[in-house]
Amino acid sequence: MTGPDFSFEHDLLTQGFPRIAGVDEVGRGPLCGPVTAAAVVLDPARIPAGLNDSKKLTEKKRQALLDELRDCAEISVAHASPAEIDEHNILRASHLAMERAVAGLRHPPDHCLIDGNMIPRGLTIPATTVVKGDARSVSIAAASIAAKIARDAIMRDLAQHFPGYGWETNQGYPSKSHISALQALGVTPHHRKSFKPVYNILCKP
Repeated sequence: MTGPDFSFEHDLLTQGFPRIAGVDEVGRGPLCGPVTAAAVVLDPARIPAGLNDSKKLTEKKRQALLDELRDCAEISVAHASPAEIDEHNILRASHLAMERAVAGLRHPPDHCLIDGNMIPRGLTIPATTVVKGDARSVSIAAASIAAKIARDAIMRDLAQHFPGYGWETNQGYPSKSHISALQALGVTPHHRKSFKPVYNILCKP
C-alpha cells in the first residue's frame, strides 16, 4: 500500500491556493492530558521523504522527520486542556486545538487540509476535509507527526510529576495498568473527568 502523496496539495495549488496547511490532531482517546493539534505548511520543493501517518512510524523515524520539517516547513502546535475537553466534549476540544494551531502559523494559510470529515466551525480559512488524511496527504501526515511528538513529550513530563500511572509509555490511553493505577491512586487534575472510567471513579459512593 502506498503512503501519502502531494495530490491534494497539487490540486489546490492549481486552483490558486499557494499556502496550504495540513492539520491533524492526536489524543482524543486518552483518559488524561490535552488533545493536541498541529498545522504544517510544506515547501513543495523540499518535502521530506518518508512522511506518513505518525502511528505507522517508529519514534526514532518520527523525530528524524520532525527535525527535517523544522528546517523546511512552517509548523504550529496547539492544545485544548482536559478542562476544555470536559466543558465542550472531545470533538469540539479537538477542533479548538486545530483552530489554535492554524492561528499560530506565522502567516495565515490560503487553504487547510483537515484530517477527518468535519471542518472546525471556528476556522475562517477555506478548508477541505480528508478522511484518513494522515495516510493520504503529506501535509496532514506531517501535522500528525508534529502533534504526536509534542503530546508525547507533555505526557512524559506529566509522568514525572504523577508517577505510577505509566503515562510515559501509555500516553494517558486507558491501558490495563493505567486503569489499575487510576483505581489505586485516584484521579489527578490532568484526568478528563467526563470520560467514563474517570467519571465512574469520581461518582463512587
